[in-house]
Amino acid sequence: MVRTAAAWAAALALALQISGAARAEDAGPISAARMNETVRVIASDAFEGRAPGTPGEARTVDYLIQRFKALGLEPGGDPEGDSGGDARGDPRGDRRGWTQAVPLLRFQVGDDPSLSLSAGDWTARLSLPDDITAWTLQPVDRVRIDHAPLVFVGYGVTAPERGWDDFKGLDLKGKIAVILINDPDFEAKPGDGAYGRFGGPSETYYGRWIYKFEEAARRGALGALIIHEGPGAGYGWSTVQASSAASYDIVRADPGKAHPLVQGWLRRDVAADLFRRAGLDLEQLKVAARGVDFRPVPLGDATFSADFTVAHQQIESRNLIAKLTGTRRAAETVMFGAHWDAFGVGAPDASGDRIRHGAADDGTGVAGVLELARVFAAGPRPARTTVFALWTAEERGLLGSEWYAAHPIYDPTLTVANFTMDTLQPVGLSHDVVLVGAGQNDLEGLLARAAATQGRVVTPDARPERGLFYRADHFPLAKLGVPTLLLMSLGGGPDFVAGGRAAGDRWVTDFTARCYHQPCDRWTPDWNLAGAAQDVGLIYLMGRDLAASGAWPDWSPASEFRRIRDASAAKRP
Repeated sequence: MVRTAAAWAAALALALQISGAARAEDAGPISAARMNETVRVIASDAFEGRAPGTPGEARTVDYLIQRFKALGLEPGGDPEGDSGGDARGDPRGDRRGWTQAVPLLRFQVGDDPSLSLSAGDWTARLSLPDDITAWTLQPVDRVRIDHAPLVFVGYGVTAPERGWDDFKGLDLKGKIAVILINDPDFEAKPGDGAYGRFGGPSETYYGRWIYKFEEAARRGALGALIIHEGPGAGYGWSTVQASSAASYDIVRADPGKAHPLVQGWLRRDVAADLFRRAGLDLEQLKVAARGVDFRPVPLGDATFSADFTVAHQQIESRNLIAKLTGTRRAAETVMFGAHWDAFGVGAPDASGDRIRHGAADDGTGVAGVLELARVFAAGPRPARTTVFALWTAEERGLLGSEWYAAHPIYDPTLTVANFTMDTLQPVGLSHDVVLVGAGQNDLEGLLARAAATQGRVVTPDARPERGLFYRADHFPLAKLGVPTLLLMSLGGGPDFVAGGRAAGDRWVTDFTARCYHQPCDRWTPDWNLAGAAQDVGLIYLMGRDLAASGAWPDWSPASEFRRIRDASAAKRP
């Protein structure tokens, strides 16, 4: 249930009394106890799932600002913006300087949408979100598509540097692109043209659904539908369904350049039936799509139709940013980040719970940022400025960090590094720390040295096919050339002290299948954040040394981001 304003006020008052006492499982200066209490509060019913543009956002923003203030940090956002009172109408709750406004458009498909596929004399009415998810990110009041032809475009990738083009000059105007998830190398075998071109099963940015929709729009497509397959997507259909309640985008001057009119996902068995009705075999075409000579395949006389209303409104969400100004190199920044948002209130689960609490994802990251802020504020002020960022709308496509990257408050060319925490595990201590995106930059060496001080080792992401490196808020900063490091426990099962790798794999599998973006991602009293605190402690060690030094970590020569960073080298002191 959603709590009253009085209950919210009580939760806030209790949260601000978090004990300063450490416990035996605390990781150096990072307190597992404080992290645990932070998650318990912000994942509670009082915050209503922390969805952007809702009362849950207002409560989250005010709570986090008060936490930053209590720690003695400085406002690090827009100095002129957001001077209104807090969520309870208290004019003393001044947000000025602590936030960066992020204008978003929120889209809601109307009741009883009509969605269908046809081929010959066969027509199938599609149920949303059981068979399909479909939405628009263009500010229109109604979407009408009448029997638009469907074209299979393989993986929907154009990568000249890899000698790959799935489109072969095809004009998609007026057509619906049907696209495979992940990239052409994901299931490639020796002899396939894609084999080795995209790094094997490790997903590249070309495998991400965001890229595929944008590329379809660049090709003039009327719509784009991605065929969902669990291994390639990295999550099940239930996760796709949970994401379909509302859609968001940042405000754009020309949305049509970034999005087709309709975009969405098709459940795999629905897609296979469509191909069969069109006289085609999906599995055979998947194999063909792994060849360099693949050309788009029209799905015979098959068509897609849609008719639904769209409620859209502009809302102003907020990134939260605090800082500690450096003593000697204040223009140079070391940034720590996580996302504060979750999925809000939705359909009830089997227990009747309607709130997507976002406890692990990413209450743990928020708790980590607050602990880092506390420790840095309590210690000697470093030479470089330390920035503590809590982003909005990550769950809607990294929108808060994307907006920041387009409107940076701190010069990206002088941002030394970005450390991001997203979904730290609540199970206990581990012998290792899982690195997402291995082989990217110099921060990985710093991580290995820091882990050694804890008697731990670094384990590369065991599931690189999930493309987690492209699915967290560090990525918009990486695209600006900022060296980044992501700690995320979903990159592979940790080697737990109690139970080993098998226990770690079980936790990742269970969380991903049952709780990812679902109500059961909730805090419980049996949580053990000792391992999460150790991970945050690693970031503290790396960030402390970088903030105190004049070192400039770089991307590896093979990284796609090295060129961007090299172009700004002359600006560094």
